[in-house]
Amino acid sequence: MTKRPLKVGIQLPEVEREVRWPELLEMTRAIEDLGFDSVWVGEHLLYRWEDRPARGPWEAWTLLAAIAASTSRIELGPLVACTNFHNPALLAKQAATIDELSGGRFVLGLGAGWNETEFRAYGYPYDHRIDRFEEAFTIIRTLLRDGAIDFDGRWYQARDCELLPRGPRPMGPPLMIGSKGPRMLRATMAHADSWNAWYNDIGNAASGVPAVRTLVDQACREVGRDPDEVERTTAVLVRLSGGAGRLQGDTAQGRLPPVPGEPEELAEALRAFAREGIAHVQLVLDPITLRSIRAVEPALAILDRS
Repeated sequence: MTKRPLKVGIQLPEVEREVRWPELLEMTRAIEDLGFDSVWVGEHLLYRWEDRPARGPWEAWTLLAAIAASTSRIELGPLVACTNFHNPALLAKQAATIDELSGGRFVLGLGAGWNETEFRAYGYPYDHRIDRFEEAFTIIRTLLRDGAIDFDGRWYQARDCELLPRGPRPMGPPLMIGSKGPRMLRATMAHADSWNAWYNDIGNAASGVPAVRTLVDQACREVGRDPDEVERTTAVLVRLSGGAGRLQGDTAQGRLPPVPGEPEELAEALRAFAREGIAHVQLVLDPITLRSIRAVEPALAILDRS
């Protein structure tokens, strides 16, 4: 058997329908047992649309802790955590704790957030999101990597702060940045371990990767980082039988052509992403059910022997 050309994970349901913990656990264990590499949870609080009732997902960090304790092999993480929903020093402690629970399988995906509805509803300021992210990122990465910081910023303070106990990895969990914005990239690429593109950022196709990759590579060079040191990842929308457009926060996403879920076609699409340098994909399945997870598993076997 040859080495799989890229890691393949799956994002759990968000607001497509109301999914209770027993079903989420069943899907998570299937993802691990069937040979996938990772499981991902979006961090959002509330969605509202004009043409349907409001919906909200479960709280992401509580779910991630439960998933960490219920699995033994797969990587897991938020896709991606919104720093503006958290005290950054406490978020670093949460990340170290979940990394401990998982035995060093946690990936800390970070972003600044975009859905103004949930910011307003839950009382988080929506202004200066990138300014706030830059300060939060400094606190988070420094605590996870060095274990201590003394920081007094405009938006956040962490005075004489220590991260104790430390997690299972000396440098903390890997940091994945979910953004293609020039300012976000300049603020993070000197320190990030990977970057992530959402599927609409690349037109849900391998042919869309080079444009985003160029932006990230340029940002790396601007901060003195070798672009090859930063892993490249992306989400991929996959349509299976019964799929009708995966309901998420951005209704425009449904207009993108999905990747077919038939094993041979999916495997070839994933090979194309690997050829573009993508090392890890997060499959966004439509519909996202246990049956769908099982239906795409044969694509892994094709990848493994190709």
